[in-house]
Amino acid sequence: MRMFKVASLILLLYATASVGWPTHIICKNDRLEISYRSCDPLQDLAFSFSSCSSVVPQTINIRLATILRHSIRELSVEVSLVINGKSVPVYSKQLCEQDHPQFHYCGKRKGELVYYEGPVSVGFHDLPQGDFDVKVEFFNEDHRTIICADFTVKNH
Repeated sequence: MRMFKVASLILLLYATASVGWPTHIICKNDRLEISYRSCDPLQDLAFSFSSCSSVVPQTINIRLATILRHSIRELSVEVSLVINGKSVPVYSKQLCEQDHPQFHYCGKRKGELVYYEGPVSVGFHDLPQGDFDVKVEFFNEDHRTIICADFTVKNH
């Protein structure tokens, strides 16, 4: 009987892990659809933004929330395009430095809520037409994943 319980638990964990997080649609109209899915196997995140148009303003207002699994003394973001299953880096920036915290979430500890609502500068004005995937990853000073999301953009 004990072996049956262990086997059932392993099967349940495997089935849960293989399904992954749900896909969240954050923008959908006649020409544009943007969705995301957490690529962190242990944690989902909440994300939204203010504009749903292929014409992108210089800054967009975003909202992002997650519970920290690791503390943040330093925080970096890396954005890459996913082409044929391979990531091509397109943007990288350090957001929090130990001696120079730029944002209120710098210095947050494991278990705390990170919530950011505000403007983000965008370096382009028009979304390219077509379908493409973008990976956004936030890492702390130990290169542990703080947030990871795969975005799918369909612009026709």
